[in-house]
Amino acid sequence: MVMAYLFRKAGINAGIAHCNFCLRGKESDMDEDFVKQYAEKNNYPFYVKRFDTVKYAASKNISTQMAARELRYEWFENIRQKHGYHFIATAHNLNDNVETLLFNLIRGTGVKGLTGIQPAAGYVVRPLLFALRTEIESFTTKNNIAFREDKSNAETKYTRNKIRHLVLPFLREINPSVEKTIEETIAKMKETEQALEEYVLVIKEKISKNEDNKTIFDVSQLSDYLSNKTILYELFKPFGLSGAQTNDLSEIIAGQTGGRVFTKTHIILKDRTDIIVSPIDNNNSVFAVINNFSELEKAPFFDLVTLTSITDDYKISDNKNIASLDEDEIKYPLIIRNWKEGDFFYPFGMNNKKKISDFLIDKHISRFDKEKLLVLESDGKIVWVIGHRIDNRFRIKPATLKMLVIRAL
Repeated sequence: MVMAYLFRKAGINAGIAHCNFCLRGKESDMDEDFVKQYAEKNNYPFYVKRFDTVKYAASKNISTQMAARELRYEWFENIRQKHGYHFIATAHNLNDNVETLLFNLIRGTGVKGLTGIQPAAGYVVRPLLFALRTEIESFTTKNNIAFREDKSNAETKYTRNKIRHLVLPFLREINPSVEKTIEETIAKMKETEQALEEYVLVIKEKISKNEDNKTIFDVSQLSDYLSNKTILYELFKPFGLSGAQTNDLSEIIAGQTGGRVFTKTHIILKDRTDIIVSPIDNNNSVFAVINNFSELEKAPFFDLVTLTSITDDYKISDNKNIASLDEDEIKYPLIIRNWKEGDFFYPFGMNNKKKISDFLIDKHISRFDKEKLLVLESDGKIVWVIGHRIDNRFRIKPATLKMLVIRAL
């Protein structure tokens, strides 16, 4: 409400967007009515939307707070684009910034997490980030600005509220100006982050190169930083690496060919003397399109590809990482991609098709392993659920003349 008041006084052209997350019954509805009346009285364009926040959180398997954040920012951006606004202004204040730093510190964070909330990020701006909550409350009194308080803010069941009502009061006993002191620390950490980014950029230019939409790191030089997880994380953070995946990355760098890490946006793969970082196609997550046998021999995820004539003494390996296929059934291009909902195949030994999702459930494949699962596709058909089962249509048959053998990493 203070921000709306200041925008009006400054003559800034703005609108008000109000989210009703439907979490507090009549209280939520009264908040909505209050903001609506203010907007009408002061000639603000008013936008309102009600969300089934609990249902959304359950569908995404995330917290209610995270669900509310996702819902509001997506809606705000839709309004910004539809109505031609330049920015989305939120009323975060210095206390919010301090709480965020402490929250990140408690759960574990890198340098970035110690820089708090950014005053501007993309189209989002936070013009009140400099002000203490007590200063804002004092301003409402002096200027007769009406507001409503979310009663859940007084509860201590949420971590952020525990920091607000239990941790910070204790810290103020030690340092009455703790918020301002932490604000100074945040400023110093931003400078530290900037210096770190410049240093990491120098390293990246020295030990990596870009080639065919991929970034390739030299393993021998990258190994020099195995003992410094911060540098490794900062090097690969632009590719979606999370802090929790940094140890996995270290093991892959030090390990054998074929190790890989999947982030939300990239795949990081060790190939002999290189670490290859490739973007994931968010539409179908295609990692490779293989146009002929020669390309198949060099394809990622496979370390052995052979084509042999069938003889009386041929044997089919029972190793799940090895696929023995009827070469006559293979049609190029072959595609290596993530499996997706709706995919089906005919599991080896079966004449009936089965959804891959059901196959994975039957095999008790973990959620983590499901996310990493790849398939080999030919002419729209699943040839192999890599590392698990080939499709029965591509099996070796009595009439098969040539056997294509592929071993996965």
